[in-house]
Amino acid sequence: MYAVEVSDHIMIAHSFRGAVFGPAQALHGATFAVSVAFLAERLDANGIVVDIGRAFEVLKAVLAPLNYRNLDEFPDFKDVNTTTEFLTRHVFDQIAEQVRTGKLGRDGREFAAIRVTIAESPSARAWYEAPVW
Repeated sequence: MYAVEVSDHIMIAHSFRGAVFGPAQALHGATFAVSVAFLAERLDANGIVVDIGRAFEVLKAVLAPLNYRNLDEFPDFKDVNTTTEFLTRHVFDQIAEQVRTGKLGRDGREFAAIRVTIAESPSARAWYEAPVW
């Protein structure tokens, strides 16, 4: 399996519900390093998995609505703990939609899977990986 990974970061604010979160129940900020890996069983006619420039543009566009925002204010996130794990799936869904609609310049059916990794510190990260289709 071949893979190409691009990364960026976002700065957000949010709070959590539930005693398990301790002081993180209060509004707090976070800087997340977000990486997206595009996996394919074969290289395209150019010998690549995906154009890195296009992949980076798609990631930036998906992250832009979250950056410098309080996630507690998003109607789609109402009553949801916007944990790192939750955000990996949210970003995956947005990226997968871009892949399916051909925004990466390659037929989306040629991608086997996408893996979204979000690091909340150098020593803690979560990821979500699934087939594109």
